[in-house]
Amino acid sequence: MPSISQVHHGAEKAEEDVRRQHQGSHAAVAPGEIAVGVVIGRASEYFDFFTYGIASVLVFPSVFFPFLSRVDGVLLAFAIFSFAFIARPIGTTLFMAIQRHWSRGTKLTAALFLLGTSTVCIAFLPANTSNGYGVIVILSALRFLQGIALGGSWDGLPSLLSLNAPKARRGWYSMLGQLGAPTGFLIAASLFLFLHTQLSNEDFLSWGWRYPFFVAFAINVVALFARLRLVVTEEYTHLMEEGQLEPIGTLEMLNAQGYNLFIGAFAALASYALFHIVTIFPLSWITLNRSQAINDVLIVQIIGAFIAIGATVASGVLADRFGRRNMLGAMAVLIGLFAIASPWLLGGGRAAQDAFLLIGFALLGLSYGQAAGTVTANFAKRFRYTGAALTSDFAWLIGAAFAPLVALSLSMRFGLGAVSVYLLSGVACTLLALRINRALETDRNKA
Repeated sequence: MPSISQVHHGAEKAEEDVRRQHQGSHAAVAPGEIAVGVVIGRASEYFDFFTYGIASVLVFPSVFFPFLSRVDGVLLAFAIFSFAFIARPIGTTLFMAIQRHWSRGTKLTAALFLLGTSTVCIAFLPANTSNGYGVIVILSALRFLQGIALGGSWDGLPSLLSLNAPKARRGWYSMLGQLGAPTGFLIAASLFLFLHTQLSNEDFLSWGWRYPFFVAFAINVVALFARLRLVVTEEYTHLMEEGQLEPIGTLEMLNAQGYNLFIGAFAALASYALFHIVTIFPLSWITLNRSQAINDVLIVQIIGAFIAIGATVASGVLADRFGRRNMLGAMAVLIGLFAIASPWLLGGGRAAQDAFLLIGFALLGLSYGQAAGTVTANFAKRFRYTGAALTSDFAWLIGAAFAPLVALSLSMRFGLGAVSVYLLSGVACTLLALRINRALETDRNKA
């Protein structure tokens, strides 16, 4: 793997090429242009994310853990799945230091190169025919590196978009970056569906599943240049400096405004917990119980992804009308009602399971569409760049990292009612964090 200095040299060359294209242009970077960079960047990251998540159910138990039962194989795959979320805050801290010592372009180039490389390396792992642990250790290390890279890929574009969006349309612009999640899932699920329907089961498990991991590298290259086109321009740099969006060290940020970080992470907990309860977990539950064919589940989830995209867009309109925080609180209540109904839906027949998926995706779009930026505005300008990144990291870690593992473990041992309790705990945390945030904001206004 190239050294940081080599990556820095390559980033400088890429930055210079982009600067030449922008020479003579002194126009400000418009919010719409920033939004395009945000959507492309997030969609590429989520494609990597869901490629691994879907493979954890359909591929890894058979290819890497054949010595375990099917259920235990999926549980082990979900345990390794969580490693990336554990690594994300570490990656953010590491790459913030890289940005301080080199440049924003070097940081982004190194992070996306690491993400693409660690993802594509998974495609070259051999099947674990000897029932050894070497392949499992390498898979775990690559997953951890994915998390390091995801933490380092923060480019500040969502924060910049929020600062430059018209005040009356901040909910709309906040949701644009969140479109990357359903879009990434849509592409990943469609690719797996195509391969699973066109290949025999033997060919799919032998080589077909590796193709999406190759595609991920190519998508990351496209996303890198789409984002570099913005982050290395003089206009972007000026806006970042004007907004005081600096790569502050993690310890300094925690000491100064750590309370905002954890309030922000818990305020979005219901949305992040729901994220895996309607994407990765039901795919494992339904396939393990053989209540539907894999292809049928993927088709319904693809339809759900389209619904989630529409719901994410709708969240922007609703948030601008009723307020982002009110929107997040109302959606937490609806997620709670959905959690109560989940055992009857997911444990029912095919129609009920499909309803669980489609309703879940709709709620996910409405809630996740405003999950970012609702309370990160509480950070002082100087801390918002690092604070927004770490808030997202901890929200994923606390709310989503272990959701598939915990949900499948609980459902297999205690039934689907335990999953309802798990999701309801996330709802309670969200409502409590929003209440605390409102109280703190009231105190600040009085002061």
